Amino acid sequence: MCVAGYVFSALATALALPAHAMSTADCDAPAPARTLAPVADARTDARAYWLDAQWLQWPGKPADGRYRLVHSPEATLQAAAGGPVRGAARAFALTPGASVPEALRTRFGFIGDGATLRLAPEAAREVTLNEPGQWWLVHEDTRGRVLDATHVQHPGRLDEVYAAARDIELGLHVDDEAARMVLWAPTAQAVALCLYDGGTGPATSALPLQRDAATGTWSAAVPGDQRGRYYTYLVDLHVPGTGLVRNRVTDPYSVSLTADSTRSYIANLDDPALAPDGWRGHARPDAPAALTDMAVYELHVRDFSMGDATVPAEHRGTYLGFTHATSNGMRHLRGLHEAGLTDLHLLPVFDIATVPETGCVTPEVPNAAPDSPAQQAAVQTVAARDCFNWGYDPYHFNAPEGSYATDARDGAVRIREFRRMVQALHAAGLRVGMDVVYNHTTTSGQAPSSVLDRIVPGYYHRLDANGVVERSTCCDNTATEHAMMEKLMVDSVALWVREYGIDSFRFDLMGHQPRAAMQATQARLEREGDRTIPLIGEGWDFGEVANNARFVQAAQGELDGTGIATFSDRARDAIRGGGCCDAGRDLLTQQGWLNGLVYAPNAHADPNRARGDLLHAADLVRAGLAGTLRDYTMTFADGRTAPLSQLDYKGQPAGYATTPGEVVNYTENHDNLTLFDLNALRLPAGTSREDRARVQALGTALVALSQGVAYLHAGQEVLRSKSLDRNSFDSGDWFNRLDWTYADNGFAAGLPKAEEGEKDWALLAPVLRDASIKPTQREIEWTRDAVHDWLRVRASTPLLRLRTAEEVQQRLTFLNTGPAQEPTVIVGHLDGEGHADANFREVLYAINVAPEARALDLPTQAGKRWALHPALQPGADERARDARLAADGRLSIPGRTAVVFVIE
Repeated sequence: MCVAGYVFSALATALALPAHAMSTADCDAPAPARTLAPVADARTDARAYWLDAQWLQWPGKPADGRYRLVHSPEATLQAAAGGPVRGAARAFALTPGASVPEALRTRFGFIGDGATLRLAPEAAREVTLNEPGQWWLVHEDTRGRVLDATHVQHPGRLDEVYAAARDIELGLHVDDEAARMVLWAPTAQAVALCLYDGGTGPATSALPLQRDAATGTWSAAVPGDQRGRYYTYLVDLHVPGTGLVRNRVTDPYSVSLTADSTRSYIANLDDPALAPDGWRGHARPDAPAALTDMAVYELHVRDFSMGDATVPAEHRGTYLGFTHATSNGMRHLRGLHEAGLTDLHLLPVFDIATVPETGCVTPEVPNAAPDSPAQQAAVQTVAARDCFNWGYDPYHFNAPEGSYATDARDGAVRIREFRRMVQALHAAGLRVGMDVVYNHTTTSGQAPSSVLDRIVPGYYHRLDANGVVERSTCCDNTATEHAMMEKLMVDSVALWVREYGIDSFRFDLMGHQPRAAMQATQARLEREGDRTIPLIGEGWDFGEVANNARFVQAAQGELDGTGIATFSDRARDAIRGGGCCDAGRDLLTQQGWLNGLVYAPNAHADPNRARGDLLHAADLVRAGLAGTLRDYTMTFADGRTAPLSQLDYKGQPAGYATTPGEVVNYTENHDNLTLFDLNALRLPAGTSREDRARVQALGTALVALSQGVAYLHAGQEVLRSKSLDRNSFDSGDWFNRLDWTYADNGFAAGLPKAEEGEKDWALLAPVLRDASIKPTQREIEWTRDAVHDWLRVRASTPLLRLRTAEEVQQRLTFLNTGPAQEPTVIVGHLDGEGHADANFREVLYAINVAPEARALDLPTQAGKRWALHPALQPGADERARDARLAADGRLSIPGRTAVVFVIE
């Protein structure tokens, strides 16, 4: 079946394109790209927009000018100002000044005013026939001399012309009789399939794919059983600023790959050889009856077992680290589940670009002082080559990451081992969720690890007004508002559910995606099976899409009624103090409600902070406890009784959700400082180890008591520290380690990496040197047990997991509110009357963050027979057993203590 080379003569004739032979030499070339015809003019800007097949818009240009659309299949266009356009094979006149249809004005409302231009219908059809190649929009004077020229951003047009592609099944379709590959590449001049017998070694064939003009897809069917082989594509297309290029690229729909993602793997995921014993039909935990029943644990695959000596060395840091039921780590997870944890969310486990899948190195970290820079220097010296990264660097969305497999070279291994991991976690009673990153790719353009942009340049990514890829997410922003990028996301999550038994998803920077795209994802998952697949995500509102600039975002306050939840920063910031990205002295001065704001100032505290700041923080904490509900009404510290939408949070409404299931509550996650590290900086010096553990436990208690989804970061229950590293995505195993023997929490392991924190080292070093901060095993184990207690409280108390805003308003009342309150104590009362599954007729919780005991008079609770919650009676916290709610309504609660009382 070896084909040394061929010419796309039929296709070239049909599209009037040049023909360039493709061969196995291109499949085996050292470089993944070859320029076939360099551009005559290297401009790369794309300041105009192709709205659909007929309409174009050029912001800033006069409406009554002369405009032409010009084309060259060989990238020969030249448009020097003052002269005529040269090198054009075709030119199409445009009619300026007409009114763009309303639907297009709505979709492209972010485009600035300027010339609106229309192609004649017959010209639009001819443009489609001659799709591939170089297209420019040219502004000319009346004598045909160039005034300006630009590339045109074409996603709007591609979405309309090739709308039928949305219904095509892209990627691999494999059985024992043939393998069929389908690739969407509407702007390509030619596409070939490179076939390989293995993950290394030369190509055996270079086979032409056939183009479907209606969908812009290319396909080929290779007869025979191709399972276990590998493939890439050769794609000839125009790349602005470069010319006509032949890219060798993997399949965006790859289901697996060889090491370092150089070749896609041919597999039928239904193949029994890819399924571990018992995989098909294995028992899975029931789906949650409501999102509010979820208690989620966020965990990194490598962190989980890399330091666990009870896991065989060859399985540490891998998917198989979860398959050893008697390991310390799995015993720890089962303990959390038995207490009430329901879901495990894995940091990205799709194929990522930033960890070498073979030959990664382990840094030699010196035994240096707690405040030494030597440890981070050793880690960062090999950071690009070590085995660690959080994984927010997408390469292939549909394939498991190879660095977590025991053999990344064999595309079958990662599939089987991923499934074994899921199967083991399901057997432990935990649902398995994935952290997914569809809002950006690691690279774009012609970068070797760019996949999408090397197949359809300028389509999959969101561009600015000059045609440059937006990077507000830290990487190259994708555009899920474009139909085929949305399709890729929707198809991808469906695959993970169908083929890997994934139970839920956390969407990284979900606010950068359209609400409509997330709803399309949700609808597809509802069609995939008979179980609910919860969707949660980061609904932050920033960047080029902020304030719905390009579409209605999947952001905080925009998901009413969808059942999709966003993380809430309202209570998080009030509890912790400051904000997500504090640096410099703010790390020390921005105390929060939990760690001393006004009532226990540290030596660096801002003397201008006053009681009013503490009162407002307490109100924001109450807002979180009430599910951040927009319409929930309570009495504020300023005396107003109003809905939470009228409580200020940094200039925004504190309440934004319409139902508690639309909010995720947390005090710590993988981003930013761990709660222990933040408290190391903000609690007053001299705070005892025991009290630091108590403050940590209070942080989890607040999450457990809040209406909404409960979310915990792996290790917060064992005082996890990253030695003050607030962005440990590339800080290696040293700063990210977890110790399931509970001997060490990771604090005082050296200064954080210079890139992130060197400017703050002088502030951080004295904290790391303070030996009184680092906990012993006693405090670590106490915190673990206290967190178990709070998970038990939440699991056994349905009134903490109410499902509607109406129920929260009806049943939850805050006491000790208003201007005269004691702001260090929050008291919430829940009425179970008429609730079929309440378990308790009444529930009252109180949280005292002050170091000292507090006493409050609660006259509405007088005459009731309150008892300590059953989960706390034998619990880890002896102080909780000292709390009292007397018959006269007087509450007495020890310092830094949370307590729950119930009436059966």
